[in-house]
Amino acid sequence: MDRMQMYVLIVCGLILLAQSIYLFTDAKKNGFNHWLWGILGLIQAPVPLIFYLIVKKIRKREEDELNDYRDY
Repeated sequence: MDRMQMYVLIVCGLILLAQSIYLFTDAKKNGFNHWLWGILGLIQAPVPLIFYLIVKKIRKREEDELNDYRDY
């Protein structure tokens, strides 16, 4: 393994770790299953992050609609 491959491997590991930490902390803050999202963030990038942001947006929209009905 040469130097370039080692650097690429380290950068990919840091990206996966950073993504996993973000998903874990944000999912915990928003009431999602934080362990599931943290582990998914370690597996690959950026698909779990994109999927999480979509799910989060849909859930927020549903909660906002529910709260709008409760105002009446």
